[in-house]
Amino acid sequence: MKIQFQTAGILMLSLVSLFSCSKNDDKVTPAPSVSPESKVVANLDADAGNKGSFTLYSLADNKVVPNSDSATTKWDIGFKATTIIINGGSSGPGKGEAQVVSGLYSTLLVAPESGYTTDAAAKKAITGWYSYNMTTHVISPVTGAVIVLKTANGNYAKLEVTSYYKDAPATPDANSLSRYYRFQYVYQADGSRNFK
Repeated sequence: MKIQFQTAGILMLSLVSLFSCSKNDDKVTPAPSVSPESKVVANLDADAGNKGSFTLYSLADNKVVPNSDSATTKWDIGFKATTIIINGGSSGPGKGEAQVVSGLYSTLLVAPESGYTTDAAAKKAITGWYSYNMTTHVISPVTGAVIVLKTANGNYAKLEVTSYYKDAPATPDANSLSRYYRFQYVYQADGSRNFK
């Protein structure tokens, strides 16, 4: 009789252990996907002192990178006067490629699959983002010119320059302080082409 109770007890413990472990215990719940945020950079000095050097910028870290790191992949994009470079091709050791896409920044939700170029000695990948008024001598970002780029590490970003003047005056003139970029951008850290 004692052996039967022990056997029944062992059987009960085995059943309780079996049913307390479910198949769901082994599943890993994926982290919820987070949409990348649009960030704004204001008054980025693009060689306002005319010293001849680019201001290098990391879109991933949202910060200026020192020129001493120009030969690294710590930066993605660089600004000097109206010239914009990317970290790739003739401008740096990264995987940077870019193109200027016509459209609205807010409605560009996916980066194009193709059409990217790298910087070359004679021509930069990013051109056509601004217009110059020969009468007023004002540089204005082209409405609907969105810069789409592969960053130094191969991730995608979209960027729109909204002003070339300090404090982004609504109607800049020849006396406005130039070479101070204001731009908005979205950096997609997960490697996809999605900006939503």
